[in-house]
This record gives sequence, C-alpha cells and structure tokens, in this order.
Amino acid sequence: AIAALNARSDLRLHPGSGDALKAGWVNVDIHPAADLRLDVRRRWPFRDGSASEVFAEHLFEHLGWPGATDHFLAEARRVLKPGGWLRLSVPDLARHVGAYVERDESFRRQFAPYLPPETVTWGDALNHHFRQHGEHLYSYDAETLGDRLRAAGFADPRVVPPSRDYEQQSRDFESLVMTARRA
Repeated sequence: AIAALNARSDLRLHPGSGDALKAGWVNVDIHPAADLRLDVRRRWPFRDGSASEVFAEHLFEHLGWPGATDHFLAEARRVLKPGGWLRLSVPDLARHVGAYVERDESFRRQFAPYLPPETVTWGDALNHHFRQHGEHLYSYDAETLGDRLRAAGFADPRVVPPSRDYEQQSRDFESLVMTARRA
C-alpha cells in the first residue's frame, strides 16, 4: 500500500481522520477505519514532496507542544510539494474564552454535545475545552497557531472560513481554521 502511494505525486493527506473519512484523500489515523494506520507522532512513510495538501481537523490540539507539534509540522512540510498547502482546524481558544467571559448561551448549547454529563458550570465547560479528559494538550488562537506555522517554515499563514470541502459543519461554531503554504 505504501509503495503504491509513494508512486503517486498528487497525494492529499488527511492525518487524524478517525472514522470521518474523506473521499479522494489518504485518511491516516490510528483508528481502524483509516486507509493507513499510522501514529502521526512518528515518521510519515511518504516521499518528500509527494503531497499537494495536508489537512487535519481537530487533531493538532491533541499533540504536545513543543515536541509532537514540531514533529507533525516538520513531517507535513517535508511531504508537501513546494507551494503545497497545510490546512489545520482546531478549537479556537479565543472563542472558548470569549464564550466563557460573555456567558454566551448560544455557544454553550452548541458545545453541549461535546461535554460530559457532569458538566454543570461555565468553569466546567471551559476546563473541558482545555483538558477533554486529558486528550487536549494545547490550545490555539490565531496568533499562536500562526507563530507555530511560521516557525516551522510555512509561508503565508492565514485564518480562513470553514469549508464543506474540508471541515465538518458541526464544529464550525468553535473552530479556528488556518492555512499555510510550503515555500
């Protein structure tokens, strides 16, 4: 399977796919439904410059910084062609903190399906965003994520709106989406 993938020069990689598989993409995850089972904290088995796009939705916040995030960005940059695009979608720290400060009930209702049943207070909800049962290891706002992308050698990091070609609509209310180009 890897040999066939490495024979291609137009890969579109979807690390952290879980069971949300995208047609036309190589869905990569430790989840059994993925096209390729791989822990993205390890070296990726793809050739240098073999991918036109790398897209990860609600994965990056599960990687520790520094360390695993640096490795992920280095691997994404390595496998991308010059001019290829990285697209990351993460829970937006600014939106979560803003909803907490403003007591935004609309945001809380949208976030409710992702909260454990014992969540009672606004503080519980914000802590769940930060921790998610120990799975969330870092939170990002646009400034911080943009800084990480530039430090990893990506060009033109920018906030973009969610797109049905990429993100699941159910996460739009809380997501920060950024793209950056491999120079």
